[in-house]
Amino acid sequence: MVFIWTTVKTNPGEIEGVGDNMINIRTKQEIEIMRQSNRLVAQVLKRLREVIKPGIPTRELDQIAERSIKEAGAIPAFKGYRGYPASLCVSINAEVVHGIPGSRRLREGDIVSLDLGAYLNGYYGDAAITVPVGEVSQEAKKLLEVTQQALSKGIEQARSGNRLLDISHAIQSWVESFGFSVVRDFVGHGIGRNLHEDPQVPNFGPPHQGPRLLPGMVLAIEPMINVGTWEVKVLKDGWTAVTADGSLSAHFEHTIVVTDGGSDILTLP
Repeated sequence: MVFIWTTVKTNPGEIEGVGDNMINIRTKQEIEIMRQSNRLVAQVLKRLREVIKPGIPTRELDQIAERSIKEAGAIPAFKGYRGYPASLCVSINAEVVHGIPGSRRLREGDIVSLDLGAYLNGYYGDAAITVPVGEVSQEAKKLLEVTQQALSKGIEQARSGNRLLDISHAIQSWVESFGFSVVRDFVGHGIGRNLHEDPQVPNFGPPHQGPRLLPGMVLAIEPMINVGTWEVKVLKDGWTAVTADGSLSAHFEHTIVVTDGGSDILTLP
């Protein structure tokens, strides 16, 4: 689940919102525990990808996700979080994030973003994917490809010695080279004993700024990319964010841990 972009105390010369206050460094033991919750999230998303087809109601996807998490002895991380009513965020086409599952059925040509979290053994896992429903447009295919590649570009920069905004700059520069835009209102985040922890991880910004990345930092990196404008608006349900111009949006997320040699993706099935 993405973090609403807010400004916090920063160091001189740093972009607002990415100060280095209270960034946790996890031990090797903690990371192995976190690998369990994150791997579970990845496994459930893999299962959801396999069942997606035209005609399936989004409520059924939520039910599958919740049941799978509970069967594994974990707790759905999103249900009840700040009042969110479901275990899975299901965002379709122009919906960017936090779409609430219900009676709506997926249709041929849709793209659907699935954002899922789980709480297991005291630690959180979080990941997201965007999936085509049947045959989709060339524009949608390109958006999915660029967004997934943007996540990889960001992860490549998540290594010890770099700065936080090296991740952000890599994502933004890649996305904008294809004429797409990066959402500013929602960002990635630290994660661990809490679903959202410092630091905020924007998908935009200049390189070589922000806190220094250190081994043991755990980050949820999650580019949200629009075909059109980067601007979004939130619907009357108080959760569902949509693109301001009605253009398509895609969302991919991995939870990673910074290591001496680079980064380790925890959200692999």
